[in-house]
Amino acid sequence: MVAADEIPPWGDEDGEVLISAIEHFAYCPRQCGLIHLEQVFEENLFTIRSRIVHEMVDTGDETVRPGVRIARSVPVWSDRLGLYGIADLVEFRDEGPYPVEYKPGRRHGEGPDRQLCAQAMCLEEMLGVAVPRGAIYYAGPRRRHEVEFTAELRARTVETIEGVRRLLRTARLPEPANDERCPNCSLSDPCMPGVVADRSRLRGLQGSLFRPLELGEEDA
Repeated sequence: MVAADEIPPWGDEDGEVLISAIEHFAYCPRQCGLIHLEQVFEENLFTIRSRIVHEMVDTGDETVRPGVRIARSVPVWSDRLGLYGIADLVEFRDEGPYPVEYKPGRRHGEGPDRQLCAQAMCLEEMLGVAVPRGAIYYAGPRRRHEVEFTAELRARTVETIEGVRRLLRTARLPEPANDERCPNCSLSDPCMPGVVADRSRLRGLQGSLFRPLELGEEDA
């Protein structure tokens, strides 16, 4: 496992990574490839909920409460990690920046934690201050889950960033997961996990697609 402070500066030839791709890759590398390589996107109940949640927070204005300045839709980037994106909300507290990411539903998996950790590492580089923790607001239970940016989480985040960068560099779509993640994925139809993962079925469909036309079928 590579520590976050051991990664060398990325090169221009490697390409930048969009921070939102980190969660996509952590959830399913093929989903990440469909979105960021093939520009495929389809709506389902979960993406609609996500859009509504972000419309509520991504207003672009700033508010102030005692001891805390709140900035929304904050552009963040890291030259060292080759990252860029938008932080939903950053609370500028007396002790330092505190990023907050908004998600629909309930907590599942570590992908959102890595996405938030990437935002924190960007803020650290941009502002020259430590960002030890942040939070993810889950709209389902309407509560925050605080995330501590440990050395282990930072290392896993860096590994995910490099995984996304390898995917973008090779431009090869990963194999489908074809597991319990697929039914809730908005890209299940264009991904076709059950077909692509079943090689014999895929060959049969390809054979039907490219079989010679019978007499009269040209006019059908």
